[in-house]
Amino acid sequence: MWLTLITAALILLLTWDFGRKRQRVLAFEKSGIPGPLSVPILGCGLQALHLGAENIIAWVGEQFDQYGKTFRFWILGESLVYTKDLKYFETILSSTTLLAKGQLYEYLRPFLNDGLLVSTGRKWHARRKIFTHAFHFKVLEHYVEIMDRNSGVMVDNLRKVADGKTTVDMLKYVSLAALDVITEAAMGVQVNAQNDPDFPYIKALKSVVYIQPDRMFRFSWRYNWLFPLAAPLLHRQLLSDIRVMHDFTDKVIRERRETVRRAKADGTYRPLSLGDAEIGSKSQMALLDILLQSSIDNQPLSDADIREEVDTFMFEGDDTTSSGVSHALYAIARHPAAQQRIYEELQRVLGPDPSAPVTQAQLQDLKYLECVIKETMRLYPPVPAVGRHTQKELKIGNKTIAADTSIYLVLYYAHRDPDYFPDPLSFKPERFMDGEEQGHDTFAYVPFSAGPKNCIGQKFAVLEMKALISKVLRFYELLPLGEELKPMLNFILRSSSGINVGLRPRKS
Repeated sequence: MWLTLITAALILLLTWDFGRKRQRVLAFEKSGIPGPLSVPILGCGLQALHLGAENIIAWVGEQFDQYGKTFRFWILGESLVYTKDLKYFETILSSTTLLAKGQLYEYLRPFLNDGLLVSTGRKWHARRKIFTHAFHFKVLEHYVEIMDRNSGVMVDNLRKVADGKTTVDMLKYVSLAALDVITEAAMGVQVNAQNDPDFPYIKALKSVVYIQPDRMFRFSWRYNWLFPLAAPLLHRQLLSDIRVMHDFTDKVIRERRETVRRAKADGTYRPLSLGDAEIGSKSQMALLDILLQSSIDNQPLSDADIREEVDTFMFEGDDTTSSGVSHALYAIARHPAAQQRIYEELQRVLGPDPSAPVTQAQLQDLKYLECVIKETMRLYPPVPAVGRHTQKELKIGNKTIAADTSIYLVLYYAHRDPDYFPDPLSFKPERFMDGEEQGHDTFAYVPFSAGPKNCIGQKFAVLEMKALISKVLRFYELLPLGEELKPMLNFILRSSSGINVGLRPRKS
């Protein structure tokens, strides 16, 4: 009897699994999209057991070598497509309807809720329009002062390890500087992360961005209903950290809103006007101010609406910039000719005094440094893959991707395609000089994504990267010390061996 019941249950389970996967399996077979062996129920789950943040990038590269530029993968009932084929990039990134993020991004929702990064439809469109004000060139001028001041704190903190012999993991320093910048730019408050890394909000943010990515690689953590059972202590830690961050953001929003209310009451309130010549010098200008003054359908944003977007700005503006800057410093340290050329440009554009404040115009005039940043993000894109989730069948050339499939555009390998970037593994900033770009296709190089969901803060990010890198190089010569990179994926590109350089003070 028990054998009969077990057999019947197994048949029902297999039938159910076949039914839920049927359309997607047929689409893969019809389109000839290859991939690792998939078995009923588990899919490729057994192969996935050995995958983690430290080896997923190398594993994806091995699959490309075996199956070509596109392959499919199953984890239980989830179907995934990984690709470095530019035909997919163009179709997906330019689409005005395929805006839903891949399943990976669902791990961000407990923190970001329905902010700009993960929202779609009318809500996303309305919020996106609001954000354009936050990155107006007059507002960016104010942010540059914040960037310059906090990069100064960073170079001061580096003095104790700048002996020309000590190996320095730059991500540890850069990430705190970037956090100081983004907190002040987003919320108008100074948390002094570089001098107080134990500040509760800072610790909570760092904890969340390490806990959540690990969940996508562990079956027992992958599902929200199972995670509290499989890892109860870690689940409680995650909830506690998110609560700390939300409470802090809520407090800042309440205080800021009250300040605006009092200013309106006593007649000192001045609404945001992008035509105001003084906007760049307003000491209190922050993303939060813009959101407080914004409305959708003549309705002001609620505190919950504002928190979603402030938290999104914090997440996107901290780790991504930290990764880009740290990898750039790593590459510069190992290419002395490029480092010398950057330093000469800094002397010419910014002057001989390394402590002199910089302006937006000066940073924009650092053309060779910008090429170095672009080449860094080609080889080491801070976001190694961009994901979308199909809600209906998608046609790409003669391929068909079924509905309910996550597609990951793997920038890390697309940017290293010799068809578009000759000698792709070499660090050559010159390939981005005017008229010398080697990647002729618009979608061959997309470190900030592209199309409707491109990174709206990319001008802010490039200015910040220039501010941080230029400040370090004005004070220190970078040396090729420490272990080489071992790329790992933790939402953004990191290195399990550190992003290492040596530092030697420049002679005044």
